[in-house]
Formats: sequence, structure tokens, C-alpha cells
Amino acid sequence: MSCESILTSSKKANFQQWWASFTFKDFRFLWVSTFFQSIGFGMDSVALGWIVFEKTDSAFMVALLAALRMVPLFLLGIFSGLIADNVERRIFLRIFTTLAGSLMALLGVLIIVGYGQVWVIISIATITGAAFAFILTLRQAYTFDIVGPSLSLNGLSMLQIASQTGGVFGALISGILISTLGPGLQFLVIGLMYVISFLFLFGATESGQSASTRKESFGSNLKGYINLIQQYPVLLILMCLASITEIFGFTHMSLIPVFAKEILSVGPIGLGVLTAIRQVGGFLGLFALALLGDYRNKGKLMFYVVVFFGLGQIFLSFSDKFYLFAIFLLFVNACAMSVDTLYKTLMQQNVPNEHRGRAMGSWVLSIGTAPVGYLSIGAIAAAFGAPMAVLFNGIMLTIAGTSSFLCLPKIRKLP
Repeated sequence: MSCESILTSSKKANFQQWWASFTFKDFRFLWVSTFFQSIGFGMDSVALGWIVFEKTDSAFMVALLAALRMVPLFLLGIFSGLIADNVERRIFLRIFTTLAGSLMALLGVLIIVGYGQVWVIISIATITGAAFAFILTLRQAYTFDIVGPSLSLNGLSMLQIASQTGGVFGALISGILISTLGPGLQFLVIGLMYVISFLFLFGATESGQSASTRKESFGSNLKGYINLIQQYPVLLILMCLASITEIFGFTHMSLIPVFAKEILSVGPIGLGVLTAIRQVGGFLGLFALALLGDYRNKGKLMFYVVVFFGLGQIFLSFSDKFYLFAIFLLFVNACAMSVDTLYKTLMQQNVPNEHRGRAMGSWVLSIGTAPVGYLSIGAIAAAFGAPMAVLFNGIMLTIAGTSSFLCLPKIRKLP
């Protein structure tokens, strides 16, 4: 795929193509629900990292928090996919949204009454990660149900834009709340955001045009998943690529509190601004994808974005000025959200319709390998500093993206 072809496709995009997924009422409600849930998630992403770093003054502990929060995604990824293929997705999405919000509110109460020890914070964050594993799987599959295969890239991009936009507001609000009210009340506000998200989910009343009506027993589902991997090796390859990207790409996010405090010398409000900038970068990358519509060279585009993702981290590692760090953080996260959405789209488009829940469970499993990356980047940061850790990840991701592009021609040709 040449840059010229991308520009040509972009010129052909129009407002109706960008807005296409919003013609579905259920998608509009799902979008708003995701927006409010993401405000809460953006707030807790800032708050959890800041609180643990304040209490321990350890980059490794911040990375450990992020790692343990992701462990349930790895452990429950396949299981969440099997469940998603056999339930009414919109109903179970309400259930797990309620569970996650309740856990955040509980953490707020515990901190207020004086039980905010590090082990309590990390334990609740880990349990919340289990609920989030199901939310991710159900939400991505339900989006495809609503908009159908031809609008899957647009729908998933626009859904992720809701997540990024909500994350921007959440990050900015979080920095202010930490400085003025303290973390306890902030987690109660996070719980409130999940309640609002839950209420908007009631506006989504249909299963969706592409929802599968085929239901199987859990045992048959598990056997079917193994057969799915054997029959569609492209799914396994995409899982491996997503895992590599997660380990050497997304894990840079865990060190933003360390950069904010030790390298850039900004407080919690500065950290909130940086987290918001990260979310804005994701928004820009996703908006570009949404404009591409039903783009037919997703395989090549995926590899290009991975390489730029790695190069961006290399430049980020050398940024010791706030404005430079902000610019490269914006770019890196535009790449991050773009390639993540491409993985989700290609996984669902390359399996039978009735197995898309399992495909999204596979994606959750892949991003659940992030603890390996979080622990390694945390260890490198503790030994050699945060910039060296991000530099290492950037080099590894650039090499992985380039070598995969050269060695996987069939994946490169995916439409």
C-alpha cells in the first residue's frame, strides 16, 4: 500500500461514510454508554498509577499494578469469547458494567475509611480487570452485530473514539480531583460514571443484524475454539502479532506517571494532561481509520502502523521537555489505537460469523499477555530508568513489525 493510495481513499471519504455507523440507533446508545464508562476508566487509570507511585515511590510497583490488572484478560480471554458466543451480548454487557462500577465505588469507600493500603488497591484493580475482560469481548462483538461486516472498521473505530474521548475527560478530571478532593471521592465518581453507562445500555434493544442465533454447549464451544484455530490460522497469527504489540507497545503507558514525576517534574494535574493528550492521539488515529471506510488493504496498513508505533516510542524515550514528550506521546498513541482496531477488525472478518465472540475472546487473550511487558518494562525502568525502558520497547517493536511485514505475505495481503 502506498501513501498515495491512502490519500486517494481519504479524499473519497465523505461525511456520510464517517457517520455511517451512527445510523443504527443501538450503536448510538452503545457509543454513549462506552463514552461514560471510559470517563470512569480514564479517571482510574490516572488515579491508580499515581496513588501506587506516591505510596511506594517505585516504578516497578506501578508496572506491577498494570500487569496484575491485565492478568485476568489473559486468563479469561478464551472463556469470555466462549460465553459471548452463547449469550445475549447486550444483556451481559449491562451485568459486567455494573460489576466493574461497584468495585470502583467499593475502592473509594475503603480509601475514605482508611483501608487504602497498596495491596487493597492492587487487589481490587485486579478483580476489576476480570470484569473488564468480559466488557471488552462483549462490546467489540456487539458492535459488529449492530453495524455488520461492511461497516465493521468504521463501527469499531467510532466505538474506540468514544473510549478515547471519554478517556480524555476522565484523565483531565482525575488530575483535578486528586489535587482537590483526594482519591477516595474520585473513585466514587468513577462508580457513578459506570452507573450512567449502565443506564444508557438499556437504549440498545436489539441483538443486531449480524448476531448469530447458533448456540452450543460450553464443551462443544471449547472444542470448536480449538478447531477454529486449526481451520483459520490467520486468527492465530493475528493473535501473536497483537500480543507482540501489546508487550512492546502498549506497556509504555505504565511509565507515564514516572515520566511525569521524575523526568518532566509535573504534578498530578500534569499527569492528567499527559494522559488526556495520549487519549487525543488515539482519537486522531481512530478518526483517520473511520474516514477510510471499508478500506481494502488493512493487512499492509496494520504493519505500517506497527513500525511507526515502534519508531514513535524511540523518539519518545529521548523527550525530556514537556512539549516534545506530549507531541510524541500523541503520535505513539495514534498508532496504538489504530493498530489495535485493525487487529480487532481483521480477527472478526476472517472467521465465520457465529465465531466472532471467540475471535474477540482471542483478542482479549492476546492483550492479556501485557503483564509480561509490564513486568519487563518495569524492571528495566527500575534498573536503568524509564527512558531506557521505553527505548528498548521501541526498538523491539520496530524490529518485530519490519520482520513480520517481510515474512508474512498472506497477512500483508489481507483486505
